Amino acid sequence: MIAWNDIDTVLLDMDGTLLDLAFDNWFWQQVVPQKYAEVNGLTNDQAHRLIKEWIDRHQGTLNWYCLDFWSSELGLDIASLKRDVASRICYRPGAEDFLRALRESGRHIVMVTNAHPDTLAVKKALTGLEQYFDKLITSHELGAAKESAPFWEALQQHLPFDRQRSILVDDSLPVLQAGKEYGVGHLWSILHPDSTQTPRPHTNPFPAIDRFADVMPSKVQPA
Repeated sequence: MIAWNDIDTVLLDMDGTLLDLAFDNWFWQQVVPQKYAEVNGLTNDQAHRLIKEWIDRHQGTLNWYCLDFWSSELGLDIASLKRDVASRICYRPGAEDFLRALRESGRHIVMVTNAHPDTLAVKKALTGLEQYFDKLITSHELGAAKESAPFWEALQQHLPFDRQRSILVDDSLPVLQAGKEYGVGHLWSILHPDSTQTPRPHTNPFPAIDRFADVMPSKVQPA
């Protein structure tokens, strides 16, 4: 169980943690390659292979998450494409109840996401998730991806928090590892970030949330 009495600040990822990663995987693996193939006279397989090679080269960097970068690289309006298919964006099971309980618990709740600001705007419009947070922070604002130490140093300057009394919940193991190296006291992963894929095995080095109902927060205890 999460030691909620030892936690004041809750740092939450968005995609794959609160929202179903199925949308993002579908968008990048199907929608973008199909559009690129159509524009450039390629087969879907050719387009998929080329785009995967480009994406793999930038994985873990700020470019990997930047819609402006990919729009320039691919010659497509990625933000517009995403808005066109945004109706498929949805919460992971139990995520909104979890957010409501966090809000009611009295803790400081901060979204920390690698998502581009345009992506965040689309997802806010569809889900209303901003109502549950004290602050929404994108890695683009801080100039570094969450997988890197500079992100955490910039976050501390931007929004000071007690590392040991904070929890980070994220579906990305590299991000959790970066949080661990920075000294975040409580680190939890997500067992089933993409509803269309099988859950991950319990083999990663961080405890994993399967059902949000099993880790609902308690109220903040008075000092």
